[in-house]
Amino acid sequence: MAIDNRKARFDYEIIETFTAGIILEGWEVKSLRSGSASIRPAWVSVREGEVWLENSSIAPWKYCQLEQVRIKPRKLLLNRSEIKRLQSKMREKGLTLIPLKIFSERGWMKCEIGLARGRKKHDKRRVLKERDQKRDMQKNLKYLR
Repeated sequence: MAIDNRKARFDYEIIETFTAGIILEGWEVKSLRSGSASIRPAWVSVREGEVWLENSSIAPWKYCQLEQVRIKPRKLLLNRSEIKRLQSKMREKGLTLIPLKIFSERGWMKCEIGLARGRKKHDKRRVLKERDQKRDMQKNLKYLR
C-alpha cells in the first residue's frame, strides 16, 4: 500500500526526486502497510548532515499495547553525496524538500522525496487548464476511434 501526497504535485513544481529509506518502529511499519498514515502536512529538513521527515502522522496500530506517538520526526536514509547535493540545491532561493510518497520496496519502507519550488496561483491555474485540455483531447481521440 502506498501513501501518496497528490496535493504536493499540484502545489509544487517538482525539480528532482530521491528515494530514501525510513527508520521506523515495528508498529509503524504495520500501520503503514495497512495504509493509515498522512504525509500531506509533512516536510523534509536537513539538520547536521541528516535528513528528517517532519510532521508526518502514522496512526497507532490497533493491536499494539505500547504507548504510540503519532507525530514525531523520522530519520530518512540517503547517501552522504546525495545529502550534500540536496543541501547545496536547497541554498538556492525558493527550493524546498517535500515527501511525495511512502511505499514498500522488496519489504523495506521507502519515502520518495522531491526537491520542489512552490507554484504561484496563476501557475496553478495554468496547470489545471493544461490538464483539462489534455483530458478533452484524450476523450475526443477515444470517440474518433
